[in-house]
Amino acid sequence: MNIHVLALSVHTVIHVMVCISYKFVKLTPATYLCYNKKRNQHFCMVPHSDFVFRGSIVSSYIDVAHPERHAPYLDIPDDVIEYLHYLDFVKLRSPRTVNGYYLDLRGFFRFMMQRWQRVADTTPPDEITLTGITTADIAQITKRDIFDYLDHARNADNGPKARARKLSSLRGFFHYMCTQVNKLATNPTENISLGTPQKALPKYLTETEAVTLLSHIQSDFYTRDYCIITLFLNCGMRLAELVTINMGDFRDDTIRITGKGNKERLVYLNNACLDALQRYRKDRASLPNLVDKDALFISNRTGKRLSARRVEQIVARCLQSAGLSGRGFSPHKLRHTAATLMYQGGVDMLALKEILGHENVSTTQIYTHINREQLKRAVAASPLASQKYVEEKPSSPAADSEDEDAPDSTDSR
Repeated sequence: MNIHVLALSVHTVIHVMVCISYKFVKLTPATYLCYNKKRNQHFCMVPHSDFVFRGSIVSSYIDVAHPERHAPYLDIPDDVIEYLHYLDFVKLRSPRTVNGYYLDLRGFFRFMMQRWQRVADTTPPDEITLTGITTADIAQITKRDIFDYLDHARNADNGPKARARKLSSLRGFFHYMCTQVNKLATNPTENISLGTPQKALPKYLTETEAVTLLSHIQSDFYTRDYCIITLFLNCGMRLAELVTINMGDFRDDTIRITGKGNKERLVYLNNACLDALQRYRKDRASLPNLVDKDALFISNRTGKRLSARRVEQIVARCLQSAGLSGRGFSPHKLRHTAATLMYQGGVDMLALKEILGHENVSTTQIYTHINREQLKRAVAASPLASQKYVEEKPSSPAADSEDEDAPDSTDSR
């Protein structure tokens, strides 16, 4: 057997064996077998053409209904692929997190291809091929390249948070290359800091606006859309959490929510949520074309689970009918609304952290800055708040003379 073919075969076998531990198996250049590691349910065979978008290969796939699934990443350098594998099966990062690293690193290496003058500056990003970038190429990257890329990101209208995230992705990759696999001698991102991005106060609806929104639901599936808005406003769940809710996630007056990093939490349902759920479930059960029997929120047209994009459209339409469109509100702003109203209602910060599924209470503390009524009461509670204005008293001639220049009594004699 040809030595080259033998080496290639061994490499392929090893690659397949290792990929089994990830969440996808690379079989051939055209076909992939992806599976749900958590439930041991297999994806169907996915042809390579299914990942073609706008004339280019999009080798990332995050199914919002099954966020623990994703397909291989094939349009990036081998070292980056191995790093994403490391994040996946060693660091146990969620597919969404891995996909975020993929997008950031892909953007950086597209910039580097133009910087290395391997493609024309006018080449569309989607047409830049990255698979030929080697470890030797990556070893040539300097701190100046990182600075210039961050400046390029700023000129491309990336805000401080976006640039900080891109730098974090680069830090992680180069740290891995230097310390985990020892492929690089120096880390070009070392000691680079952009500072802490300023935290903006979240947008939210007032209580009156939230009631107005619930009173103006216009939909061809009213009970479903009313239930969606109600859960957003009362439970503070994320969009990705809402669309992944299954019928079996409920028990009595609680719901099991799967959040970031596949972390589960229990959230209690109030009477408004329970009533909306009961009404929607009744209409859901009468649908003649129910396909995704496990999914809570489904399309009345296809009988399949609602996508995140469809829920965004539903929320946008409800906001428009309530006269609240054009103000930057979205499903995530409804989450901010729920958190703000709960905090204003006296919910403890640690309890709010658990409800929202935050990793650290520091993330939740942003809502302490938007309780305007509490700030108003705090200022009003000052013992000097009721002090009346003191009119100026007529001054005596002797007092007026004190304003004139006089010898300093401390002068030495």
